[in-house]
Amino acid sequence: MQTNFSEEQLQNPRIAEADSILRKCVHCGFCTATCSTYVLLGDERDSPRGRIYLMKDMFEGSKDASDEVTHHVDRCLSCLSCVTTCPSGVDYMHLVDLARAHIQETRTRPLKERLIRGLLVAVLPDPRRFRLALMGARLARPFRGLFRAIGLKEIAAMLELAPRSGPKRGRLDTFGTVRVRGRRKKRVALLAGCAQRTLRPEINDATVRLLNRLGVEVVIPEDQGCCGALVHHMGYEDEAQRAARQNVDAFTAALRHEPLDAVIINASGCGTMVKDYGHMLSRDQGYAERAGNISTLTKDITEFLHEIGLDVPEHWTGLKVAYHSACSMQHGQRVLEPPRALLKQAGYSVLEVPEGHICCGSAGTYNILQSEIANELRERKINHIKSVEPDVVAAGNIGCITQLQDASHLPVVHTVELLDWALGGPCPKELEPFKGRVRKVRDLIEDTAA
Repeated sequence: MQTNFSEEQLQNPRIAEADSILRKCVHCGFCTATCSTYVLLGDERDSPRGRIYLMKDMFEGSKDASDEVTHHVDRCLSCLSCVTTCPSGVDYMHLVDLARAHIQETRTRPLKERLIRGLLVAVLPDPRRFRLALMGARLARPFRGLFRAIGLKEIAAMLELAPRSGPKRGRLDTFGTVRVRGRRKKRVALLAGCAQRTLRPEINDATVRLLNRLGVEVVIPEDQGCCGALVHHMGYEDEAQRAARQNVDAFTAALRHEPLDAVIINASGCGTMVKDYGHMLSRDQGYAERAGNISTLTKDITEFLHEIGLDVPEHWTGLKVAYHSACSMQHGQRVLEPPRALLKQAGYSVLEVPEGHICCGSAGTYNILQSEIANELRERKINHIKSVEPDVVAAGNIGCITQLQDASHLPVVHTVELLDWALGGPCPKELEPFKGRVRKVRDLIEDTAA
């Protein structure tokens, strides 16, 4: 794509980066076939190619963000399916992030939007505030229809997504070092997360148990915080960079105390973000090198487990698992085979979901801010999941789990919870109806030998 930036404009690092990305686009349109919003809406401006034209015009003209640009960029999920599809290697992820930051800086949104977005930025990344919000959501949930009727559809969406049981606390919801019994084989740091710690702390519990069982010591740095993804994808660049610096400091401190084999992430949306810290802080002289080091060390939990190998499972269920590959897992991190291979190794029958490259509609705060599109995508995804007739759905991202769990009427659990159960951990409460199908592996071996 030909660009027309002036030399003066290219002195701005943000514009220079946008120019480099835009020049790779050849207008081929392959991205439109795999774009979740274009597949639904059929509007070229809601495809990656269309948004690229809008962003190019905005950046070249040094313009404040218009209504049109804001509307169509807001409707982008950042699912990154287009990045996987693009034959030219267009870095759409960073281009749309640049546009969102520009929109946030130059666009004065209507008062309601500013208040809703400000509320999300203040509450979701803070586990204490989020826990209080979920307690309030239990009381307000019956009034979600009223909120929608008076034009507060975002509040209604929040209430529908909030768990009916209120916030939880995990058994291992603490900071410090969880040591192994016997010989230590590896040492890792774990990102505890923010929303996940409150919505489903069982995931961290299962992660630590499983790693310990495999001889891996787990360090959970106390000074860590939110990965920054939620605010980053809303255009709050300064807040996202502060979050990144906080985590770089926390994990670097753990690394200085004793070497780490990996920084483990068990929410793929967070993993995509932390793996990008090196790029995000590349112009920060005080953090660039350390951020790059942390990004290099970062692995999704299934990546790490696939590398070190699982033990022989203790329990064998033969459950049919529909594996939902989160967009941030398959497109953001390109982690494809490890989750499937691990589930098969643990004794599950893994089913591939049709149209697996299309987003479920979660996408951070998207299912709150763009709830109509998100709900359509969720129904599309659920119909495809049900078509393979699974017993359970597995995913590696808390956003996807939250998006699918109630609407699907199927148990939806994290991949690591299934692995932990197979290797001797407790049965996830969602799967208790299947406990009667569990057999001890040693009994199966004995029956086969007989």
